[in-house]
Amino acid sequence: MIVLGIESSCDETAAAIIRDGRTILSSEIFSQIDMHKPYGGVVPELASREHLARIETVVDTALRNAGTELRSIDAVAVTQGPGLIGSLLVGVSFGKALAFGLGVPCIGVNHIEGHVYSVVFENPPIEYPALALIVSGGHTNLFFIPEERKYKVVSRTRDDAAGEAFDKVAKMLGLGYPGGPLIEKAAKNGDSKSIRFPKAKISDGRPDFSFSGLKTAVSRYIKEHQITPVENGGEPSREINDLAASFQKTVVESLVGTMRKVALELKPRTLVVAGGVACNLALRDSAEKLGKELDIPTYFPSRHLSTDNAAMIAAAGYAHLSRGESSDLSMTADITLRLQNFDNEDAGLKKKGVPYRL
Repeated sequence: MIVLGIESSCDETAAAIIRDGRTILSSEIFSQIDMHKPYGGVVPELASREHLARIETVVDTALRNAGTELRSIDAVAVTQGPGLIGSLLVGVSFGKALAFGLGVPCIGVNHIEGHVYSVVFENPPIEYPALALIVSGGHTNLFFIPEERKYKVVSRTRDDAAGEAFDKVAKMLGLGYPGGPLIEKAAKNGDSKSIRFPKAKISDGRPDFSFSGLKTAVSRYIKEHQITPVENGGEPSREINDLAASFQKTVVESLVGTMRKVALELKPRTLVVAGGVACNLALRDSAEKLGKELDIPTYFPSRHLSTDNAAMIAAAGYAHLSRGESSDLSMTADITLRLQNFDNEDAGLKKKGVPYRL
C-alpha cells in the first residue's frame, strides 16, 4: 500500500511517499526557518501563507522523487492537529481535496502520534509496552503505550516545552534561532559542571516536567554575572559556552531522570525518544545509557525524521488504515487534538487521579 503523507502543523511544509508503513520512497521538507529567524520564533500568519504557496510543489516533488504518480496513491494521511490553526488548515484542506479527487481514503493523524511512528523506519518493531518521550518546541510529554495505538500521558510539562526553553535561552545568550542546535554547538565547548542550575520539583508528586524556573534561573545568572550576549553572529565567550553546557545538562537530566523514574514503575520493553529535541546528542546519549541500565532497547529516529516530517504522518496513517480506520470529509484541523487515553488503573500507575490528556 502506498500512502502519501502531508505535514503542515507549524513551519515545515512536508510531503512523503511511504510503502507498507515502513519504507520511505521519498520525503520532502520545505523549511521556513530563514523566514522566521529575524523574529526569534514562528509567526503564525507568515507560516500559513508560506504553506499555501509551497504545498503543491512539495507534494509534486515527493511524487517525482518516489518515481510514482498520483494514480498510484492508495491513501492520503495528513496532520489534523495539534499545531497552528492556519498552518494545519492548509494541509488538511489540500489532503482532503486530493483524497476526494483520487477516490481514496483520507486519514487525519495526530501530530504527536506521528512522532511515535517516526522510529519505525530505522529500528526493529516496537515491543510493547513501550515508554515514549516526545520532546520538541511545542510538546514535552511522556507516554505509556501498553499496545499499539493506545496511549496514556504519564508526564507532561507544566509550562514551557523543552524545545521552547532552548529557544528562549538561546535568545537570551544572543545565539539566534532555532535555539536547540545553537545551544548544543556552544555546549560542546563548555563545561557542563561549571554552573548548577535547579531542577524543578513538582509539589503534587506527579512525574511532570517544568522548565520555566530553569529559564528564570538562567536569566538571573546572566544579569548577576553581567554576561554579554553574543552580538552579530560572533563567537560565544567561554562564559556563554559554560552556561549553554550547564543549561543543556540540566534539561537532559530532567527529561531522562523522569523517564527513568516512570520506567522503573511501569517496566516497559522499549524506550522511544522522538521529536525535534531528539536531535540533541547529549539527550540521545543519556537515554541510551538508561536503556542499557534497564536492559531494554532505546529507539530514536534519524535527525531527518526527528524534526517535523511527513514520513511519520504517513506511517501513523498506515497504522490506522490497517485497522480499517479512516476519516470522512467532515474532518478538519483541531489544535487541541488528543491521543487516545485510558484510565490510570489500566496503565498500572500507583498514583490515581484524573488522567492527563495532551
